[in-house]
Amino acid sequence: MADKVSGAKVVILAGGQGLRMREETETRPKPMVEVGGQPIMMHIMRQYASYGYKDFVICLGYRGEVIKKYFLDYHFLTSDFTVNLGSGGGATFHGDIEEADWSVTLADTGLSSETGSRFKQIQKYVKGADLIMLTYGDGLANVDISKLVEFHRSHGKIGTVTGVLPPSPFGEMKLSGSAVEVFAEKPNHADKFINGGFFVFDQRIFEYVSDATDCSLERDCLKNVATDGELMMFRHEGFWQCLDTQRDLVQFQKLLSTGKAPWLTERSNKSQSPVPATMFQNRPINFAPPA
Repeated sequence: MADKVSGAKVVILAGGQGLRMREETETRPKPMVEVGGQPIMMHIMRQYASYGYKDFVICLGYRGEVIKKYFLDYHFLTSDFTVNLGSGGGATFHGDIEEADWSVTLADTGLSSETGSRFKQIQKYVKGADLIMLTYGDGLANVDISKLVEFHRSHGKIGTVTGVLPPSPFGEMKLSGSAVEVFAEKPNHADKFINGGFFVFDQRIFEYVSDATDCSLERDCLKNVATDGELMMFRHEGFWQCLDTQRDLVQFQKLLSTGKAPWLTERSNKSQSPVPATMFQNRPINFAPPA
């Protein structure tokens, strides 16, 4: 299992402008909108990490500098440390951070690039990976990543997309004449799977994308992969929701406040906990300017 995990990379699309949430995204990209005090992207990354997938590539675009600064400052902002104020400078961290064994590559992929273009541009950072996991930086779900990967390996095709059942935005009624027989508040439709992200690909996927800014993963790449019979769907009938509007953000916060956030419940119920990292424990880090 360890070897299979170590041969995989997780790519997160985080370059869009989030125009439908402009009140939240005027100064930050949508994946940095906070849910429970942490960027939604960190919730996604922790889900992958809980299954052992800790090698990430982030596709940056709009306000990419905000994401870069977040990760550059992450250790300092989440740790106790002692600062040496002398001429040598430097800091010593006390204790450890949960994410110490993560690797995060931050790649600028253009302000206006489509999703396929962004994906193609990071190909150089995932060469050699036997699996490439790809998802959007604004969607939370309680997808079982182990079962997703097992399904992908079982069919031998180029790609797997996670199919989800989104709730209807409206309540629905079943009528007998004018009498309401069934009233369903925002029901799921078992026959209407949509693209929920949480993709798995092998290296052949890059034959279907280009770095042209108008190359779309959804309209171009996946359409052609499906036409060639090389795309399979992993059924996910559990929780899935993307952060698309202010209303979605309120719903995420409500789930967290009541202790019923499915994407966290799924992680806490896993039988094997992540192995604590120790690589940075009490190790001095020099941040003094060069002489």
